Amino acid sequence: MEYRMSKKSGGMKIAFVAARTATAKKARVELVKRYGHTPPHKADVIVALGGDGFMLETLHRYIGEGAPIYGMNRGTVGFVLNQFRQANLPERIAQAERVTLHPLRMMAETIRGKNVEALAINEVALLRESRQAAKVKISVDEKVRLEELICDGILVCTPAGSTAYNLSAHGSIIPLGSNILGMTPISAFRPRRWRGALLPSASEVTFEIIEPVKRPVSATADFTEVRDVKRVFIAEERNVSLHLLFDREHNLEERILTEQFWG
Repeated sequence: MEYRMSKKSGGMKIAFVAARTATAKKARVELVKRYGHTPPHKADVIVALGGDGFMLETLHRYIGEGAPIYGMNRGTVGFVLNQFRQANLPERIAQAERVTLHPLRMMAETIRGKNVEALAINEVALLRESRQAAKVKISVDEKVRLEELICDGILVCTPAGSTAYNLSAHGSIIPLGSNILGMTPISAFRPRRWRGALLPSASEVTFEIIEPVKRPVSATADFTEVRDVKRVFIAEERNVSLHLLFDREHNLEERILTEQFWG
């Protein structure tokens, strides 16, 4: 990775963005004073200061910039973030491991005929809107795999998103680089023993809502929610790449492996 000159940061142009918390804002002020600041569209790297939620926001906000994103934890969990340290930041970034992710593209059609497209870095999730359970027909690559799933919802996740909502729904943790997507039911009623599926990343998934008026369902791609859907198409968007940087001693693949042995 080559860097344009910047005296404070030793040749690397860094953009610092922070969550709205006092802790994150304070960290940004101190880092800008120490290393300078470059607007994100001109930077070699974007440093995100906050928690996992802010990191997800940052990935969405700068999805078209091309600069890799190096997150430092100024939030709570910090699963996809590096440890916060001010010293030697340009050196840490230069030595970091790069992880490339591809988001999911959701195309949702509502009962009123409206079509909405959105990208999801973590997951696309369908959830019932009322006391009525959702009924969903599931097709993969235009072949019906399940005629009727009665449930609270269902999601499709990326490997990076498999440790988020998917894990809470008892879905499998998926290693990075596995070229696999996870499909996980949320509180499945019937078939009661169906626990979901692992799909090749090139798979195209279609969810059709049975009785969409009587049993309304919403679809959410990370932050984008679409109400009253009747059909949702999901596929990996290979034309969009996101680049994350992680310290070598505690990279994302190691964190995902460790999470699987956590009690």
